[in-house]
Amino acid sequence: MRLIVGISGASGSIYGYRLLEKLRRRPGVEVHLILTRSAERTAFLEDGRGAQEFKALADFVYPMEDIGSRLASGSFQTGGMVIAPCSVHSMSAIAAGLSSNLLIRAADVCLKERRKLILMVRETPLHLGHLRSMLALTEMGAIILPPVPGFYHQPQTVLDIVDHSVDRVLDLLGLPAEDAQRWDGGKESKTKKPGIRKPK
Repeated sequence: MRLIVGISGASGSIYGYRLLEKLRRRPGVEVHLILTRSAERTAFLEDGRGAQEFKALADFVYPMEDIGSRLASGSFQTGGMVIAPCSVHSMSAIAAGLSSNLLIRAADVCLKERRKLILMVRETPLHLGHLRSMLALTEMGAIILPPVPGFYHQPQTVLDIVDHSVDRVLDLLGLPAEDAQRWDGGKESKTKKPGIRKPK
C-alpha cells in the first residue's frame, strides 16, 4: 500500500511523527512524505525534533515546492493521504481547490481520484468559515478527524493520548494497530489503572 503523509505547520507535530513510526512497522506499506517548512519549525519548537528524524521514517520525501512531483498526478496510484496535523490554512486551501504547493495538490488529487483523504485538523475554537470548509470537504469525500482523544482507556502518558487518535487514523486506512485501546462495552478492568479522581 502506498500512502502519502503530509505534515503541516499546525501545533501537534507529534501526531505526524507517531503516525510515521507506526506505519514504518507495517510490512508492505510505502510512505511518501511531504513535510512543510512550517512543520519543520513547529516540530523543533514543540519536541526538539529535526526534519531528518521525520524523513528517516519515510520511503520517499518531497519538498512542498515540487509541484511537478509524481504525487501531483492522478496517474500515480496511492491508497490515500493523511495530513497530520492539518492546519486551518491547509484545510481551507484544499476546500477551495487552491493547488499552490505539493501538499495541497496531493490532497486535491486524492479528492478528484476518489481516494481516501484524512485531515487531522488542529484548531479550536472554530468559527463559521472553518465549519463551512469542513462541510465542503466532507461533501467532497474527505474525512475530518480532529485529534480528539477518548479517556475510557485511562491514558497515563501524553503518548497514550496521541496514540488514541493515531490509531483511529490507522483504522480508517484499513491498517488497525494490534495494540490499539478499544472500548470493551463498559466492563471494568480487574486491574484498573489509576485514572482521574472523582470530585468529592
